[in-house]
Amino acid sequence: MIEIIGVRFKSVGKIYYFDPVGEEYSKDDYVIVETARGVEIGEVVLANRAVAEEAVVTPLKAVIRRATNEDFAKSKENEKKEKDAFDVCQKKIREHGLEMKLINVEYTFDGSKILFYFTADGRIDFRELVKSLATVFRTRIELRQIGVRDEAKMLGGLGICGRELCCRKFLGDFEPVSIKMAKEQGLSLNPTKISGTCGRLMCCLKYEQDTYEKLLKRTPKVDAIVKTPDGKGRVVDNNILTGKLKVTLDKEDGNVLHVYDVKDVVIIRDSQIKLTPAEIAELKKLEDSK
Repeated sequence: MIEIIGVRFKSVGKIYYFDPVGEEYSKDDYVIVETARGVEIGEVVLANRAVAEEAVVTPLKAVIRRATNEDFAKSKENEKKEKDAFDVCQKKIREHGLEMKLINVEYTFDGSKILFYFTADGRIDFRELVKSLATVFRTRIELRQIGVRDEAKMLGGLGICGRELCCRKFLGDFEPVSIKMAKEQGLSLNPTKISGTCGRLMCCLKYEQDTYEKLLKRTPKVDAIVKTPDGKGRVVDNNILTGKLKVTLDKEDGNVLHVYDVKDVVIIRDSQIKLTPAEIAELKKLEDSK
């Protein structure tokens, strides 16, 4: 076993593990640690605990020290610098005529590096821009191109549900979301109804997928052949959540529908939920985990 604490550097972001070096830290404490980006200040979200050594990537970096009032003041000062750096970079982008959209700027805690996050439709040659920024700030400059989902996470906003975006509120990592999920959940495949603010498939499709997969194991799909109390028939519609099926019986006119509960029918031959080539072509651009 190995003792660790969990530290987060953004309000909603990944949790990184560090060696507390024998010190006791509580949730909501702030610490100074060394990361791949340099020295950073972070919030303790997981207090001291022992975990299996194979559960973490070793060797762990050690916590440098507990954050002080001077560290908090420096962090606030960096936030002010970030706003100024954003304006300067915007001006330089226009001067160089680059087709890119600046999203966010971050100073590392020790000021050894400034990171500029941007989006663009394609690859951007920003070498001259980096030189210009390095001349102004006289420190290490790094430009990172991000995807539209990361852009939404950084900028925030409201979803179609009227609540704050999940990625901004609590999602630490993005999980892959597929068109197949929307199809299995019986949702309209209208892009405007299943895509989020970022223009990609809504993250909330992932939340209920496990439940739908369990229900689909016992619910006959559309076009399935089933045995009902009134004879054999074909499923023409189903409500996965209520367990109600609409069935046309072989012995009757196909326009007559009977409603049965899923527990009252036996599946003779199940069907498959498939996307048509047209649906795939129209919606493939929404299926993007970046």
